[in-house]
Amino acid sequence: MKKLILSAIALSLLSITTASAQTEKEDLSNDYSKWQIRLRGLAVVPDENASIGTIGGNSSISSTFIPELDFTYFFTKNFAAELILGTSKHDVSTTGSDISAVGGPTKANVDLGSVRLLPPTLTFQYHFYPLADKDFKPYVGAGINYTIFYDVKPGNTVKGVEYDNALGYAFQLGFDYMINDKFFFNMDAKKLFLNTDVKVDASNLAAGLSIPADVDIDPWLLGFGFGMKF
Repeated sequence: MKKLILSAIALSLLSITTASAQTEKEDLSNDYSKWQIRLRGLAVVPDENASIGTIGGNSSISSTFIPELDFTYFFTKNFAAELILGTSKHDVSTTGSDISAVGGPTKANVDLGSVRLLPPTLTFQYHFYPLADKDFKPYVGAGINYTIFYDVKPGNTVKGVEYDNALGYAFQLGFDYMINDKFFFNMDAKKLFLNTDVKVDASNLAAGLSIPADVDIDPWLLGFGFGMKF
């Protein structure tokens, strides 16, 4: 009889322990959502600088504002990876270039038309929970970027412009603020470090004239928008 009672107690304790572990596991799994999606408005602000051969001067790349979509996957409550998708169009020119060899001034801005950039960026993030209610969630991140240059239109001054696709890296900081259990507001700032080699075909201005340039684009990506977790 004693053995039977002890067996029953042991079985009960095992059942309670198993149930408790299961409850803790469920609580942990419900503590955060593995996926987030955001739609943001994004200002793309180049912080450009260039070394231009033959004619010298510097570069000028226009800022623009675009829609952007991003996806975030949480490995744990704190660690996540974010992939952003968006494309931007920029007007490009040189500044203070010496084109006296082709009959122009010694300090001129040369129109190089426009180009579109597709810069998918993957960052790995750490998320903080400074408030007890966890509504405010700041984060920092770092990662890589690969920029594809396409739809190049050289404008009316030169014959053609070529951009090399480029690998860069990124840093970011931002925060999510929960509106309810599912939707949230987001603000985010990224700094991309991006360099590309450019070749300008100016053979229409002088026979065989090709102008090389090493260009740092290094844009700021400043965004705000709304997201949903699931």
